[in-house]
Amino acid sequence: MIYNPYSLLFSLIRKRTVPHAFLFTGIEGVGKRTAAMAFAMACNCRNHDLSSDISATADADDFRRTAGCGKCSSCKKILSGNHPDISLTEPSGPFIRIAQIRELCHELSLKPYQADMRVAIIADAQSMNPEAGNALLKMLEEPPDRTVLILTAIQAGDVLPTLLSRCRHLRFNPIPRERIKTFLIEKKGVGTDDAELAASLAQGSFSRAVAVSRGSWINRRNWIVRELESITSKPGEMCRFLALAEKLSKNKDRIPDDLEIMRTWLRDAVICKYDPEKIINRDIADRILKASQRISIPSLLSKLKAVQSAQKNLRSNANSRLTMEILLMRLAI
Repeated sequence: MIYNPYSLLFSLIRKRTVPHAFLFTGIEGVGKRTAAMAFAMACNCRNHDLSSDISATADADDFRRTAGCGKCSSCKKILSGNHPDISLTEPSGPFIRIAQIRELCHELSLKPYQADMRVAIIADAQSMNPEAGNALLKMLEEPPDRTVLILTAIQAGDVLPTLLSRCRHLRFNPIPRERIKTFLIEKKGVGTDDAELAASLAQGSFSRAVAVSRGSWINRRNWIVRELESITSKPGEMCRFLALAEKLSKNKDRIPDDLEIMRTWLRDAVICKYDPEKIINRDIADRILKASQRISIPSLLSKLKAVQSAQKNLRSNANSRLTMEILLMRLAI
């Protein structure tokens, strides 16, 4: 049986066993926020029938009866972002600040204006500092009536343990490659070969697949790979490392993608030694093979660990410039 978070969410609605808080985890672009909005629509749709209990098998009819119609006034307001009882809290800069959580808690202390079930979505919950997390904890310990909080994060381990323990955890798996390929061809008009490459590079993320299908992403990937090839073959140029770290850290929004490019390049260099057919960056397989032959497995694994450590540190809001400087020096060893 394939795990489907939508089926589980709709099952909870029909059984009337919805918890007061969820944590949705998964890589960027797998539909966590979309699922949160679909849940809000399902809870408040004016046209679906929840009068009968869900069947033991949760069949397609159950699914259709529970999902929001997308046409009633409630669904339309949610889809347009104008429903007064469906809120979205996102990081302000690198953090979700205590003032944002206090404002949310005040709003949730009031009765819902229109909704049968008020839904408050907190995106990138790992961005909450301890003060903001403690303020939210009080709300989770004494949740208001007819209110559900949905926190989203990449990994459960990035969320404060006190919050994690009070949420129902739903994990969103990477999207299958063939489904992404079909989506790009049918919905985005991408050619078959380009869609195949983008689906491979996307690693299960719809949003990354769309970004990859644009030429600018491939160009940046190629530039970063060239820099990695140079760093790992000509160590010792400290001034060059610092200049590259400064360049990479200037655009903070790009850093997660840049680090993922580094991670997949190193991952491919390891995999290439054993199973070349499973590399992600298929279009530059020859260059990856050369890197794989030049760098030892222990060194590749050490560099891969350095990138993963940088990713984790940045999710914890570490200084981006310092993180990139340390990473590039470790990659040059």
